[in-house]
Formats: sequence, structure tokens, C-alpha cells
Amino acid sequence: MTSTDRTAATGRPVVGLDLGGTKIAAALLGADGTVLARHSRPTPARDGAAAVLDALAAAAAEVDPGRTAAALGIAAAGVVDPRTGMVTSATDSIRGWAGTPLGVGLANRTGYPVACDNDVRATAGPELAALTAQGAQHGSLLFAAIGTGVGGAIAVDGRMLHGAAGIAGHVGHLPSPEAAGLPCTCGSTGHLEVIASGPGIAAHYERLTGAPVDRLETVAARAAQGDADAVSAITTGAAAAGHVLGGLANAFGPDLVVVGGGVPRIGPLYEEALRAAFASELMAPLRRLVPRAPLLGHDAAVLGAAALTTTLPLHHPGALR
Repeated sequence: MTSTDRTAATGRPVVGLDLGGTKIAAALLGADGTVLARHSRPTPARDGAAAVLDALAAAAAEVDPGRTAAALGIAAAGVVDPRTGMVTSATDSIRGWAGTPLGVGLANRTGYPVACDNDVRATAGPELAALTAQGAQHGSLLFAAIGTGVGGAIAVDGRMLHGAAGIAGHVGHLPSPEAAGLPCTCGSTGHLEVIASGPGIAAHYERLTGAPVDRLETVAARAAQGDADAVSAITTGAAAAGHVLGGLANAFGPDLVVVGGGVPRIGPLYEEALRAAFASELMAPLRRLVPRAPLLGHDAAVLGAAALTTTLPLHHPGALR
């Protein structure tokens, strides 16, 4: 059960939730966007979908004990269809998450009207809003989040694309020549995520050296010390991402390209390789484009989640009872 009612005109606060595979972040946002309260807790990812929904509801109660909020927005891991409120696909980072009725399941537990979307699209929302505020009333945005996985969001002419089953924007599952033959978490092979994500870069370093490595930061430290294999693993992953994003830019014609997530923060080696590969793909009218970092920091996801309540259908309590 959904509604196109919006909460922006009420002047009341909104709860924003960010669900990741390891952590839940919650905030109570005032009508002016001020963070009034915060809370975080571990995601009970191994305990199943019902336990995760219970933890989300508990996090919302922590930031809004007086139930002052008009609605709740959630940015969630997985493929989320905001129209149906369903998690239509997910990896096993949260056990049993695919098929979860996120919208009404959370509405029934909290009593709030709930808007929901994929976490990367929600995080990209404030970037699109800022672009619009700068006068680009029909602004277009290409957003990539490169971390443990590779996610993305695409907005064209001022409108975020959701696509069939909410799958639009999953740039990590585009083919990448650098990843040819490598198995992907989605069950296919040769996708960008397995060469450009943090674990993908670490795995590539292991293939080059035959030696295990614990995490991406170790590869980055070795690259800084001149390890040629570490440099190759990082620049290969970065170039793979740059080539895919450059091709997408040609397809969608964005005014702005934003690349966030933990991987780009490892240093200029990654950033320079991504930008060079991106530029090499661009058609002439787009050659001014340079990928930049996100405007917002750790609050981007909860702020974007809260903003979903003004743009997406609201799922109301009672639909599963």
C-alpha cells in the first residue's frame, strides 16, 4: 500500500536510516535538515531479514523516542524497488535479504509511513539536489560508489532513474575487459565490481603475486613503497572504473560525475588512473567533465534517506497484517 503524500509541508522532523552490511546509522532530521539526534548499531546480518527489520525499528526509536517524526526514509543495501518497497535482489552480506518487503515491513514495525531506496541512489540524492540548486533545473548526474562493492546512480534531466525492479544504476555489473573471466558476486563473470572494488583490487594483487593480502590499505601501502604489482593492481582497478564511467557518460550525457566510496580515498595513484581512463573515453562535447568527490561526508546516506520521503511513494502500516 503506497501513497504519494509528502511530508515536506508538515514542518515535522523525519527519520533517516542507512542500512549497510555491518552497520545501521540513524538520524532524526529537522525540517531544515539539521541533525537533531544520531544513533548507530551493528547490523545483525547473519540473523535474517526479520532481525534486521527489528534492528532498524529499534534504531528509529532511539533517535525519535517522542515519536515526533512525520515519516521515515531508509537507504538500504541491495536492489530496492521504491515503488513496491521490495528488496528485489541482494548478495549474501545480509542473510535472506532478497525478497524482503522493506517498505511495509518497516512501516508495520515503526508506525511511520516509509520511503525506501537503494543506499547509493539515496546518497546520490543530495548531489542531484545541489546540482539543481545551482540552476541546472534539468541537471543530469552520474554517481559511483566504489568500496566493498561498486554501486551507482544515474539521474537524467533532474529525475533519478530506478528502472525495472529498482535495478537502474548498478554500474558495478557492467562488463569490464579487465575483469574478463572473473566470477562476480551476482553469479555472472567479467563485471567491473570484481576488478575495481576494494576486495577486487586486493584479489588482483594476490593473483599477480601469489601471496595473500589482508585488505586494500595494505596494497596501497605497498604501492606507496614502490611495489610494482601493487601499483598495477590499483591502476588496473581504477582504469577499469574510469573506462566504464566514461562510456556511461557518453550514453547519458551528465552535467556532473561524482565518484565516492572508500576506494578513491586511498590516494592520488587511484584517482589519477581513473581520471585518465575516464577522459580517454569521452566524446568531444563532454571533455570538460572531470569526476569529483562527493559534497557530503558520513551524513550523506541518512540525509539522502530522509529526503526520500519527499520524492518517493510512502508505504503505510497495515499492508502485511
